[in-house]
Formats: sequence, structure tokens, C-alpha cells
Amino acid sequence: MVSVILFEVQIYIDKGDTNMPIIEVIKYNGGPDVFAWKFPNEELGTWTQLIVNESQEVAFVKGGQVLDILGPGRHTLDTANIPILTNLIKIPFGGRSPFSAEVWYINQVHSMDIKWGTPTPIQLQDPEYNLFLPVSAFGQFGIQVTNSKKFLIKLVGTVPVFDKNSVVQFFRGLYLTEAKDAIATYIIKKNISVLKINAHLTEISAYLKESIQPKLEEYGLTLLNFFVKSINVPEDDLAVRQLKAALAKRAEMDIIGFDYVQERSFDAMEGAANNSGTMGGAMGAGMGFSMGTTMGQQMGVMAQSMNVNPAKTCPFCNRRLDSDARFCPACGKDTMPPAPVMPMQVAPASVSMGVGGAPCPRCGTLVAGSSKFCTECGGSMVRACAGCGKPIEGNPKFCPECGKPTI
Repeated sequence: MVSVILFEVQIYIDKGDTNMPIIEVIKYNGGPDVFAWKFPNEELGTWTQLIVNESQEVAFVKGGQVLDILGPGRHTLDTANIPILTNLIKIPFGGRSPFSAEVWYINQVHSMDIKWGTPTPIQLQDPEYNLFLPVSAFGQFGIQVTNSKKFLIKLVGTVPVFDKNSVVQFFRGLYLTEAKDAIATYIIKKNISVLKINAHLTEISAYLKESIQPKLEEYGLTLLNFFVKSINVPEDDLAVRQLKAALAKRAEMDIIGFDYVQERSFDAMEGAANNSGTMGGAMGAGMGFSMGTTMGQQMGVMAQSMNVNPAKTCPFCNRRLDSDARFCPACGKDTMPPAPVMPMQVAPASVSMGVGGAPCPRCGTLVAGSSKFCTECGGSMVRACAGCGKPIEGNPKFCPECGKPTI
């Protein structure tokens, strides 16, 4: 391991009782987050040693003017290194000549972690829901001093130290205005809700960098990057809570499978039914709610689809049938408790000659032509051969399958 030890050497000339240094070493003594640092002593002299680190520049300021700039290295202040300052203050050649000037260290390293954010939410109108919502934005950016002279003249001024906090305070109005305009323009042009804008942070960041960069160049700065990390809305805001509650309700309706108008119709009819106890009262109460033309149409369609007469369902095949029908016309099963079987009757001629139906061979009741079983006694409307069991159509005397008599 090699250790490097730097010694600062000062040479003094004894003039009576005064020890006067003829060689002085000047070096940077600012913090890591500092962009511009002023050396505290303005009384300098020729032969003074000036140490400038990598990624640094030193500027000499006299009377508010930036006269000379030195780059990295170890410099001796003489007429060769500071020609403009020499001509201005007329430093004589030979010997140690004192003079006064400000020495500024300018750091040109990349500073990548400067935080920014909106101190108060920005009120923006959501294009999807037409509500004014408070919007907050946060992120960070990186800059570099690329023109020390312009940076000192236009930005630093007379402050002894210019650091990251100074940059944030100085450019707050700039980046807040640009961020507000960029977000508002983006959501309007793209028609994107504020609640969905976080999916487009990369595009917004690139737009803001392109917009802010030319303005920083006027101050000798280069904008390395500009990131928008988050765009959000305060959870405790009343408008935000109401909007999120409505969105949650809409999601629930989408999952269940009905819309808001139908839900309100159901609620109104349920409330009216609880108050009146009858369907007619529910309809009357629903009409009295004045819920608008659309809801009235919905209720009208619902009322038409409802059968006022009571109905029941076959417990065997789930076919809907009138409450006074005992046997199901689809499966022929008895939907009520068993009853005594009626003796077989011969249907009157007037009944057997009925149009669109046929008499039941068991009880003589006229049954619709499409029914397979009698709705009165439950008997089969389809004749079957006693020999082979095959269904027989019409009134043949012999079975077409096995040839046995059908009577």
C-alpha cells in the first residue's frame, strides 16, 4: 500500500516583527454537493500555489467580472497564468506582489440525485371523468456545470456557496411550471385519466427533459436527465374518495352483470314492494319515484316480462306452467299429490273433432296437439304397440313394426 501525504509549505520573510508568507497554497474546501465555492481570502499574491482537482475549474473575479479561468492541475499565480487580471491591476514583475481578487471553485461533476416535487397539489381536470382532482408529482434530475463563466455571472451572484439546495430553490418555479403544463397537456391530448397516467411516466419524463434543457443552458448548465417517478392524487381528498368509490361500484356491477340503471330499478322496486306488499303497488310506487325516462323504460320492459298470474315450475324438468296445471305438458309428471285415477271415457264426437288438439285416450280431455301427456290425468298422448312397444301414429288396426293388432 502506498500512502501519499501532501504538505502545505509556507515560506516567510522576516520584516521586523512581521512574518509575511510569500508562498500560500489555495485548495478546495467545500462540500460534496457544492457547485460553486468561494475561497474566503481575497488578498492574494504572486507565487501563490493554486490546486485545482479533476472536474473542477477556478475562476478569478474582480469587480464583478470573471477575468481568468484555470483548469485542473497545480498553478502558480503569476503574470503568465492570469494575464487579464495582471493587465487590470498592473501587477509588477519580480518579487511578491500582493493583489485582491475572488477565487471561485466550480465543480463540474455530474450531479444525478437532485430531488424535486410539487409542494402543494396541482388542480387538474380529469378528461375521462370531468372532475377536478389534486395532482402531486415527484422525481429527480441531474445537471452539470458546463460553462463556468456563464454560471457565475447569471446564477451564483454574491453568495459564498451554491449547492444542490440552491439549485432546487432557484429552479423550482421553472420545473413546477413545466411539469404542470406537461402533465395537463399530456392527459388532455392523450385523453388519459389522472388515475392511469403512471403508465406513461417515461414519455412524460422525456418530454420534460426536452422542454427544460434549453432554459438551463442559459445559466451554463446541462440537464443530464429529468425523471418523473410518481404522479398521484391525495387519498384523503373528498373528490378522490368519491371517484374511487364509484369506480369500485362500477367494477362490482361489471362482475355481477348489470348496470347502474338496472340496479336503481331493482332497489326502487324492492323498496316499493316492502312498503305496499303487492306487485301493483310496487309498480305504482316505482312510477312515482320520477327516476327518468330511461329507468321508466327499463321498468316497463321488466313489467311486460313478468306474468301477473302466479305460476309454478315443474319439479322434474323445471318447465314453467300455470299454477292450476297439475301435470307437466313437457314430461308428463304429476306436479301435485296423487289423485284417484279417473276411469277411461270415450271422448264426445265434438271433442274428438276439436281443431288443434286431440282427446286424451284415458280421460277424454282435449289436449293441445303438441303435448305428449294429458294435462288433466297425466296419461300418455302417444299410443304404443302392446306387442313391441313402438309408438303408433294415426289409427292403424295393426302395428307397422310387428303386425300385431292394435285394438
